[in-house]
Amino acid sequence: MDDVTGAASHALLGELCRRAVELVNAGGAGMRRVRLQSGDAVVELEWPEPAPAAAHPGPAVPGPPGDAPAGSAVPAGSAGQPGDAAGTGTAHEVGAPVVGTFYRAPEPGAPPFVSVGDVVEKGQQVGIVEAMKLMNPVEADRSGRVLAVVVPDGTHVEYGQTLLTLDPEEAP
Repeated sequence: MDDVTGAASHALLGELCRRAVELVNAGGAGMRRVRLQSGDAVVELEWPEPAPAAAHPGPAVPGPPGDAPAGSAVPAGSAGQPGDAAGTGTAHEVGAPVVGTFYRAPEPGAPPFVSVGDVVEKGQQVGIVEAMKLMNPVEADRSGRVLAVVVPDGTHVEYGQTLLTLDPEEAP
């Protein structure tokens, strides 16, 4: 394969990867498989069905990040972090928009987008998930005070995995 053909194939494969990420972002929680093909170039992504959640009798027991789907409400502190003294309701989980690596700051050495105690507005960027060299913004899907950042910086995350929790009662 000559350099021109190789470069064209590489560009086509890169474009297919970008399209796959767009489809996954737009597909919602029910999507399990994406396959894109253009000529001989094929990009195929598949992930297993989520395991059914086990019922826990009694008080909420902290589990590993990502047990609940993105955007669900859980009791304050159930993500392994204590809730705010003023937060008496439920915490809202902000989940990963795609599978990738979670970053709390826009670049290494920069201050994080948000920290525990910060008040965020709906639509405000609270992190980044890098997937296939694309930086996907993580935005708060409701306003509230940051109760906990559940996932450490630079950690691999799964789609829908809880990244941080908000106290919606403390919204501005």
